[in-house]
Amino acid sequence: STRYAMLRDDRESLANIIDNIGTQENVEHVRIFNKKGLIMFSSNHSETGRLLDKNAAGCIECHSGPVPSATLGDMKQARRFINEKGKDVIAITAPIYNEPGCVQAACHIHTAEQKILGTLDIGLSAVPLVNNLAVMRSRMVIFSIMVLLVTVGGVAALLRRYVFIPLRLLADFTEKAIAGVEQKIPPCAAEIETLAGNIRSLVGELISLRQEKARWKKEE
Repeated sequence: STRYAMLRDDRESLANIIDNIGTQENVEHVRIFNKKGLIMFSSNHSETGRLLDKNAAGCIECHSGPVPSATLGDMKQARRFINEKGKDVIAITAPIYNEPGCVQAACHIHTAEQKILGTLDIGLSAVPLVNNLAVMRSRMVIFSIMVLLVTVGGVAALLRRYVFIPLRLLADFTEKAIAGVEQKIPPCAAEIETLAGNIRSLVGELISLRQEKARWKKEE
C-alpha cells in the first residue's frame, strides 16, 4: 500500500502504485504533493516536480486563511472541475497526517509537531456519475408517471363504483318514478338508497296531488 511504501521510504514502489492506480478506468489523475505544494509523485509524469498554486482548487480550501487548516470536512475534500483535457472531473483531496509511525521511521526528516506531511489528490471522471444520475432520473420519472397513472386509475374506478353508477341509477329511478313506473329502490350505498326512498315518497305524494286535482276538476 502507499502508506507502507511511505513508511519504508520506498519511492519506487510508491511511484509504481500511483502509476497502477492512474491506469484504472475513469481515473484522471493521482498525485501526492508535499506541504509546500510540490508534486512529488503523479500518474502524469510530466507534472512531477511542479509547484502548485496555493490558490488553486484543492489547495485554497486549506490555505484560505493566514494559518493553513489541519483538517477538512468531508464535503470540502471534494471538488468538481474541468481539467486541461476538457473532461469533467470529481477530485478528492486527502491530507497525509504525521503519524507516530512516521516520526519513528529512520527516513523521517519532519518534527513531531508537524501535523501534515503532504496531500493525496485523486481525480475521477464524472461521466459515469452523470450517466448514472441521468438513468436514475429517467427511472424516477417513469416510476412517478406509473404511480400517477395507477393512482388516477384507482380513484377513477372508486368514483365510478361508488359515485357515478349510483347517481346514474338514482337518475333513472327518479325519471321512472316521475313517469309513474313502480320499481324497486336501486341497490346502492345506504345514503343513495335513503335518497331514492325519499324521492319515491315525494313522487308518490306528487302523483296523489295530481290525482286529487284531477278528481276536483271532474267534480266541478
